[in-house]
Amino acid sequence: CGPVTAFVPWDGRRSGNPVRFHSVPAFAAATDWAVDVPGHGKVVVDIGYGGTFYAFLSAEQLGLDVCSSKTRDLVDAASAVTEAVKKQFKPHHPESEDLAFLYGTILTDGKDAFSEEPTTNICVFADEQVDRSPTGSGVTARIALQYHKGLIQLNQTRTFRSSTTGSLFTGKAVKAIRCGDHNAVVVEVSGEAFYTGTATFTVEEEDQLKYGFFFK
Repeated sequence: CGPVTAFVPWDGRRSGNPVRFHSVPAFAAATDWAVDVPGHGKVVVDIGYGGTFYAFLSAEQLGLDVCSSKTRDLVDAASAVTEAVKKQFKPHHPESEDLAFLYGTILTDGKDAFSEEPTTNICVFADEQVDRSPTGSGVTARIALQYHKGLIQLNQTRTFRSSTTGSLFTGKAVKAIRCGDHNAVVVEVSGEAFYTGTATFTVEEEDQLKYGFFFK
């Protein structure tokens, strides 16, 4: 979706936490958009872009609680929303049509207005996968939507909690920009990161494809 800028604390000896990144341009694609979801009836969603497109709505609209309902029920409901939105809404990205697809649905606790208290969500994406975190691109898109709706201002930091693991990210809009015809923002997302492994890559001179290849 484009380059992001990452920031890692360094004390001269090793890296630390929190780490953070500045997003690609993020924007609201649609707000308060009504969609018919089989098995659930008509619901109202927002669609935001934060590196990929997501549909957002409160779990309450689907008769669920994002903090206490079974994950399987949340996944099933979110997947139904994703499929319904895909059939009824076509995203557009001003810079690349390769990005113009709905990646998933994020169910929230509905607490979109600015608050010092965390707001909880669950991201169901791709083939009914569930993110263990509040989701970097999801937090980015959610901040963009909240900024678009006037619910937060630049540099107001919000905390986002994953309903599955309880892990926390913070997010804030740090710069207002344009992305095609959209009023957009650059969002800073911050969280904890830990080493999970290292890898060494070796290139041998005899490898005829060591520099890669192109298809014509």
